[in-house]
Amino acid sequence: MARTALVLGATGGIGGAVARRLVDAGWTVRALVRPASAGRLPDGVDRIVGDALNADDVRRAADGAELIVHAVNPPGYRDWAKLVLPMLDNSIAAARTNGARVVLPGTVYNYGPDALPNIDETSPQQPRTTKGKIRVEMERRLRDAAEAGDITVLIVRAGDFFGPDAANNWFTQGLIKPGGRPGSVYNPGSRGVGHQWAYLPDVAETMVRLIERGSLDRFATFQMAGHWDADGTAMTNTIVRALGDPSVPVRRLPWWALRIAGLFHTTSREMMEMRYLWKQPVRMANTRLVAHLGEEPRTPLGLAVQTTLRAAGCL
Repeated sequence: MARTALVLGATGGIGGAVARRLVDAGWTVRALVRPASAGRLPDGVDRIVGDALNADDVRRAADGAELIVHAVNPPGYRDWAKLVLPMLDNSIAAARTNGARVVLPGTVYNYGPDALPNIDETSPQQPRTTKGKIRVEMERRLRDAAEAGDITVLIVRAGDFFGPDAANNWFTQGLIKPGGRPGSVYNPGSRGVGHQWAYLPDVAETMVRLIERGSLDRFATFQMAGHWDADGTAMTNTIVRALGDPSVPVRRLPWWALRIAGLFHTTSREMMEMRYLWKQPVRMANTRLVAHLGEEPRTPLGLAVQTTLRAAGCL
């Protein structure tokens, strides 16, 4: 019999990637979506109309599911403090009712400067950003529920996301402007400083392999190495090559303009808070992941960038 999964955020980047991968693996996949978003669901995903902020809607959608992928992400960082934690509480409650595993895409934002540059699953989580503090609280609530024996949890942390349909990401909010051929490519990093990236289909592939392999702890955390840009130029140079025009300039990101925009714009303010992640190398170790899976799925960077640019309307 097909296993059943509920994906919250299936019209987004990581939620959509996980939903497609689960469908390919033979799962029955449901998505809880608002009516206006239903047309953007991946093929093969069953639509259930509702709201992730409504506990009854989530419980109804999760009925009989053994897996709940919590990938819902309010766009533009708007009202994060008001929306993110209540939605997670609804997923935890639904998982408790069904004995389901909650899967959460994790990020580097959990970590403050004290944990850098080399991070593993046990590194201290003392973020200094608003988003990072919320991320830490999300993981704490999941851990408490798992340790109480109510649910099981899988968290896969990765570097900065990029890929088709990715929202709230540095690739299309800092490096290039989507919706047309970029006239410039911007580099937010300090000169010579390495940075870590995570291609969404690779993150989805990793999650599903971990789920299907089994033998996971009640509260299981793994980290991905993703694509390591050793000196901070590999990503921008790959974008230029994908555009097929070596004359496209790579410029330094004007942080001063972002600081001014942050006075009026939530996303710009949140991006300014994360600048410390671009001032020094930030690298996650994938030792535990490789020990469990044998390898980490990794799409070649050139292909990943080309696919991302095409989905963003830049090619």
